[in-house]
Formats: sequence, C-alpha cells, structure tokens
Amino acid sequence: MESRLKKVYQTEIADALMKKFSYKNKMQVPKIDKIVINMGVGEARDNAKLLDSAMKDLEIIAGQKPVVTKAKKSIANFKLREGMAIGCKVTLRGSRMYDFADRLINLALPRVRDFRGVSSKAFDGRGNYALGIKEQLIFPEIEYDQIDKTRGMDIIIVTTAKTDEEARELLTLFNMPFKK
Repeated sequence: MESRLKKVYQTEIADALMKKFSYKNKMQVPKIDKIVINMGVGEARDNAKLLDSAMKDLEIIAGQKPVVTKAKKSIANFKLREGMAIGCKVTLRGSRMYDFADRLINLALPRVRDFRGVSSKAFDGRGNYALGIKEQLIFPEIEYDQIDKTRGMDIIIVTTAKTDEEARELLTLFNMPFKK
C-alpha cells in the first residue's frame, strides 16, 4: 500500500518544485531521504527499565523496532562510561517514512500545547531539518495511562536538497506548519 503523502509528492509537489527552482531534470528535484527519530534517555544509566519503556513508546510511534544507542565517550561528571546504553533511535525510509511524516504534520504537531508553528531556522545548511518534541503524548497512538514518564525526542528530516531554501520549500509543500 502506497502512502497518500508519497503519491502527492510524486504528482503535485515535484512539479511545483521543478517550476519554482527551474530544474532541467526530475532527478534534481529534492525529496525526503529519511527521517531519524532519536530519544535520549539519560536516566537509563541508573535504571535499565526506563530504556525499555522508551523503546516501547518509540516502537509504537514509529511502527518499527528502535536500536539502542550507546555512549561514545566516558564522562565522569555525568557518571557515564563508554558503551553504556543511553538512548534509542529509529531510521525511517520509504512508505513508513511518508506515513510518519503525514501523522507528524497533520495529527501530532497540531496537538502541541500553545502551538504557533515550528521554527523555520532549524535547517543545518545542507537541506536537513531538525525538530525537537517535548513529550511523546502528542502522538495519538500513545495512551496517556500507559506511559510512566513523559519523554522528548528529536526528529531529523534528511532531504536531498542542496540548500536550506529548497528544503524549506519542499517541507512547506508537505504542509509543515512553519512560523510566519
């Protein structure tokens, strides 16, 4: 089953980007390459069960099993040793990526308290967009009674765009609610 957002991209969005940036070839048109969802669980160094519940939440949100991320360096001030499990992440591609993007933009972001739009300055200079979410409760799949602690997550949207302007236009055409 093909995602609704992917069909819209292939027809309307790609054509609009070709006109705006006057590309000569359809392969030059930027597209979303992958979406990485990262959940840092610093308290996992003391209690391993917190990491398990974070992984369960992330699996429900993403529809895919997360990978445990481990500390690269030892940091004494944080009581952290190299190789300790301190978070989890998921990399979404293909139809799962488009389904998640659709749910994020149309269902989850409007549920954020006092929502006025996402920052249009969170691009990295190479056409990728980073978004921080304070709590996992904005996703409709998460039941309020089932969670033990509210956790935030980072969502990175990696595009094939060469510049931030191209990526901003791509995400705007996907209906990403940027601040005015």
